[in-house]
Amino acid sequence: MSAIRTRLAGVAAHLPETTMTTAELEDLLAARNPGLELPRGVIHNGSGVRRRHIAPPHEKPSDLAVHAARRLLEDHDLQPHDLDLIVYAGVTVDLLEPATAHVVAAKLGADCPVFDVRNACNGMLNGIQVADALVAGGRHRRVLVCCGELATAFMPWTLSDAEEFFTVAAAYTVSDAGAALLLEAGTDHGVLGHRFAAYSAGWEAATVPLLNITTAPSPALPVLRPLTVSASGLVRALQGIDYAVFRKHLGDLGLTWDDFAAVCVHQASLAALWKFCEHAGIPKDKVVVTIPQHGNLVAATLPVQLAQAVASGRVRRGDLVALVGLASGFSAGIVVVRW
Repeated sequence: MSAIRTRLAGVAAHLPETTMTTAELEDLLAARNPGLELPRGVIHNGSGVRRRHIAPPHEKPSDLAVHAARRLLEDHDLQPHDLDLIVYAGVTVDLLEPATAHVVAAKLGADCPVFDVRNACNGMLNGIQVADALVAGGRHRRVLVCCGELATAFMPWTLSDAEEFFTVAAAYTVSDAGAALLLEAGTDHGVLGHRFAAYSAGWEAATVPLLNITTAPSPALPVLRPLTVSASGLVRALQGIDYAVFRKHLGDLGLTWDDFAAVCVHQASLAALWKFCEHAGIPKDKVVVTIPQHGNLVAATLPVQLAQAVASGRVRRGDLVALVGLASGFSAGIVVVRW
């Protein structure tokens, strides 16, 4: 009898129709900060982002995840009751308590168990890791892993000075999106393996801190601060990651990067993407590039890239795909799938 494997049965993405170019964003920043001389070109030159998606004002992260999940279920002629587990793996959440997965399930009309998995931009990768263990172990047969990223909601629109602009500039590169993956029990293809590494000493390099979580909160302080990035801290964190995690995993599977139809890599900036690929030995022509036209899609990045590669015919059933994640914290991971 064949062993149960976890099959990545489907992927779907939702990208809001409304977009904002980087030039338009700079115009809006200038209008809202009339007393400041804010430099033009810094956002694009530093990140490569030309455009990002903006969700409608009434939508929450759960709505973005539900858009993608509904599309995925329709593509596979499934109903919400056909799911027996929902894992929400986004960075942005509707609320701190309860799990956003409950909100997703309620909006879908699903009645299965749910929980959240969060690990910055690697959340969806860890969602696959968890789903694979549960499916291969016989605990669940059909798992929806999803996320909704409402990252543009945290862009700071009023600044105290130009120095603050440079501190939070990374917050202007993000985009809104929803993504969903369907993992099922099967006997062929599927998730071939995954490997993860962390350099947690670098956690301070890129943060969205909760400032006012204390037993003596100040009414003058906000709870949430925008994404702040320390360039020097980020370099040190990247250097702390053991890049052998990728090479060793491929070696254990008897594979090289050349064996893949596509390699989906998390993209916080275009320059960082190519620098990382150089270190990891990933050929440029294998990478699905999304950041210039879609911005930093946060945890939705890898499934959006996979969805685009499948839709374009770049990835067909039976092809090998690598999902390579990098996330603040600092963590790295790879999931190898035969689509």
